[in-house]
Amino acid sequence: MRKIVASFFISLDGVVESPDKWHFPYFNDEMGAAIGAQMGQSDAMLMGRVNYQDWAAYWPSKAGEDDPFADYINGVQKYVVSTTLDSADWNNTTLIPGDSLVERLTELKRQPGGTISMSGSPTLVRSLLKHDLLDELYLMVHPIVVGAGQRLFEGTDQIPLKLTSSTIFETGVLSLIYSTETK
Repeated sequence: MRKIVASFFISLDGVVESPDKWHFPYFNDEMGAAIGAQMGQSDAMLMGRVNYQDWAAYWPSKAGEDDPFADYINGVQKYVVSTTLDSADWNNTTLIPGDSLVERLTELKRQPGGTISMSGSPTLVRSLLKHDLLDELYLMVHPIVVGAGQRLFEGTDQIPLKLTSSTIFETGVLSLIYSTETK
């Protein structure tokens, strides 16, 4: 069975919004290798509407620019969950209506293939946690207090997680992997 794995750059105070404004001073080869390893296990991406619209406006123009992430994200199978989009026209994209989220993602997880990865989309991740559809959560905790912005766990109930891996990067970033399987 396939797994759905969500990854976030997150600040010490839990902010995941706009990491482009605070993340880059902490990026190094060590973090790049960890992200590359995660990408290597994945053959599909899952995202919410906001993330999809942002990335679909940016990444297609980066194709062929010697950027491994651009090649990956433009070529990989993408699934977009939305209650408001009527179409998703970016290459290799399938739209999943929000009202069929549980049914469609349960079916997708049963299909053969690699990991279904997520990068961002905190609202969708909260919904996946609520419906017991998320398998792992990768957090790269940055040693910075951002102060304002959307937090990953805003408005959620208690969610028990099991720490399965932890690494400290030279920049002070903690790479933490949690499983939602706590038994």
